[in-house]
Amino acid sequence: MSAPAKPSYPEKPSRLKLYLTIVLLLVLLGGSAVRTDASIPQLIRGAPEMGKLLADMLPPDWSYFEKIWDPMMETVQMAVLGTTLGAIFAIPLALLAARNVTRTPYLNGPARFILNLVRTIPDLLLAAVFAAIFGLGATAGVLALAVFSFGLITKLAYESIEAIDPGPLEAMTAVGANKLQWIAFGVIPQVLATVTAYILYTFEVNVRAAAVLGLVGAGGIGLYLTRSLDQFRYDRASSVVILTLAVVLIIDYVSTKIREKLL
Repeated sequence: MSAPAKPSYPEKPSRLKLYLTIVLLLVLLGGSAVRTDASIPQLIRGAPEMGKLLADMLPPDWSYFEKIWDPMMETVQMAVLGTTLGAIFAIPLALLAARNVTRTPYLNGPARFILNLVRTIPDLLLAAVFAAIFGLGATAGVLALAVFSFGLITKLAYESIEAIDPGPLEAMTAVGANKLQWIAFGVIPQVLATVTAYILYTFEVNVRAAAVLGLVGAGGIGLYLTRSLDQFRYDRASSVVILTLAVVLIIDYVSTKIREKLL
């Protein structure tokens, strides 16, 4: 009898690619630190000042909560309006940007160009521009959040549309459905829950962003945060931060539960 053949095992993959990736990341990190003049010793030297700032913020000025409650609600209202306006305009552009829905390059290309252009502009810059046009206040913040929401929701929505099952669309095409019926009964039902979850996520982001937009005069709680910092009233600034954190946590919990029901 012949000796049994030795079992063959696959060769261990080379770890050269892993090592090269680690080296490349270290080089990029080191180069970025040098170019930005950031270093660990500098962080260590600044740690005592951070401790002093935190000490000045404690204890918070609890009486300040009564004054900042209304601006906090204004911030939430800004986020609601901005998210709603952005979502209304985002859905049509998402349908134009999705290649499996709009196959015409003359429509698909410009839609993606507009999307990339909008997403390039930071929300703080948008708020500053709108504040210069419409004056200081909530209007500038709402418009800035609307444009920001428009870019974010469009990006997430059209990627979801491109990932849908093509089977129902092909079946509807075979029975002679027109484009509007194709979208209404073949595309929207497949992405409705996902896009709704994205809109809720955008609302969460906008509540945080709206609190910051006040730094450039766009209204809301951020205006009181800026005022407290300018007056070196760090105890009041910590009150603003605590209230914002509490509201964000509540909104995050509620929206998470809603997304769990939808998905």
